[in-house]
Amino acid sequence: MSTLTTREIQALIPHRWPFLLVDRIVEYDPEHSRIVGQKAVTATEWFFQGHFPGQPVMPGVLQVEALAQTMAVYVAQQPGFGDTMGLFASIDECRFKRIVVPGDTLRLEVTMERLGRRFGKGRAVATVDGEVACEALLSFIIPPPGTLR
Repeated sequence: MSTLTTREIQALIPHRWPFLLVDRIVEYDPEHSRIVGQKAVTATEWFFQGHFPGQPVMPGVLQVEALAQTMAVYVAQQPGFGDTMGLFASIDECRFKRIVVPGDTLRLEVTMERLGRRFGKGRAVATVDGEVACEALLSFIIPPPGTLR
């Protein structure tokens, strides 16, 4: 198991501020097809300006995105994937069970269920203090070369 800093994450995936939603990787376990990241949710997050003024709540779609970015870090470290970029194929069985507010730290855990050359799927769970905030089955595709320009 190894950990990654924000700088090391940025070397693996293309996301940048303000859309990089993983602060660090605290567990990377390729033997068990598993990765765990963290996102410290601060009061100064850009999305809190409008969601919602006076009552900030992290949008669920951004929780899902944080989980997807964590999965992307896992995939980027696998042989043959370092220079590819995945795109969402599906978000299934998605449930939101707890609101996420400033001061929370999201624990972002993804266990890969399938990883092929062009497709991957992982079970993703975001928790705060042991309580599930969001869970989903996330799938991605790797588009053919030249699709993204």
